[in-house]
Amino acid sequence: MTQAFAAVGPLLSEHAEIETALADPAVHADPGRARTLGRRYAELNQVVGAYKAWEQAHDDAEAAAELAAEDASFAEELPALRDVEASAEEKLRRVLVPRDPDDGRDVILEIKAGEGGEESALFAGDLLRMYLRYAEQRGWSTQLLEATASDLGGYKDVQVAIKAKSAQGPEDGVWHSLKYEGGVHRVQRVPVTESQGRIHTSAAGVLVFPEVDDPGELEIDQNDLRIDVYRSSGPGGQSVNTTDSAVRITHVPTGIVVSMQNEKSQLQNREQAMRVLRARLLAAQQEAAAAESAELRRSQVRTVDRSERIRTYNFPENRIADHRTGYKAYNLDQVLDGDLGPVVRSAIDADEAARLAEASGV
Repeated sequence: MTQAFAAVGPLLSEHAEIETALADPAVHADPGRARTLGRRYAELNQVVGAYKAWEQAHDDAEAAAELAAEDASFAEELPALRDVEASAEEKLRRVLVPRDPDDGRDVILEIKAGEGGEESALFAGDLLRMYLRYAEQRGWSTQLLEATASDLGGYKDVQVAIKAKSAQGPEDGVWHSLKYEGGVHRVQRVPVTESQGRIHTSAAGVLVFPEVDDPGELEIDQNDLRIDVYRSSGPGGQSVNTTDSAVRITHVPTGIVVSMQNEKSQLQNREQAMRVLRARLLAAQQEAAAAESAELRRSQVRTVDRSERIRTYNFPENRIADHRTGYKAYNLDQVLDGDLGPVVRSAIDADEAARLAEASGV
């Protein structure tokens, strides 16, 4: 085994330990812990599979090399076996490149209307529909957590939870694909409110947070929370409930505020608010760590600068362009109908290429 593969041993041991733990019924009594272990186990499966393939290819090549001096047929096979070994080694090297440990997580996605008033709110609604359709195509489940509608049917602010339906490999995780969506999305089109037919530019912001599926992994001191309750309101501010069912939770140390009024009961709104708060706190911790450690600045196309313009949606030309990866296509109508895969893939490929180059010292 080359020196580059020195990390394999501990990972194989960890894989065996998790496999033993997952066979224990007591572990599955805690769904959050079982899901966390399952996510890590699926990630390590890739390493184990790649290592076994390399080990077999290496052994075959070495055996052929030993026999080649006595049998010419083995000498003829040796170059091809060395090629297989080299290919297996490259695959193992790729799976050993440090990955985002949150790739297998589910997400909470928030879309906020920005510059452009009512047109921006309508565009936020278009983005929501795009993500919901994309999630449906991927077999993910979605849950609308909170929404503030605009007068013309768009959204001033909307939050949705997106979940994979079963424990899969990290490449199938929701965060693996949607973490690149965070930033400013710009739209160019003729608004429905424009009587002169002029093209306007407006924008909506997208925030994506990895969801904490085991509350025990992120402890929150209840003394750090300020919880307010009030009556739910609809468009225009009119009350839509006669009880104080809406909940606003403020995490005092960080200043993070989460409000929920979508559910009919105060308890349900509080649970949903805590769910979003945990996700935001986890994201805040990760961003702080990335800012302090160059080693954690893993992504070249995902930024913690939420004011960055990442993509333009041009309706007159039916064009979509990602400004980070250079991706451009003239099928905007299909993308907004959920065909987001190629756009996402361009971000994943750019990020993985950067990681591989960094690991190789390029």
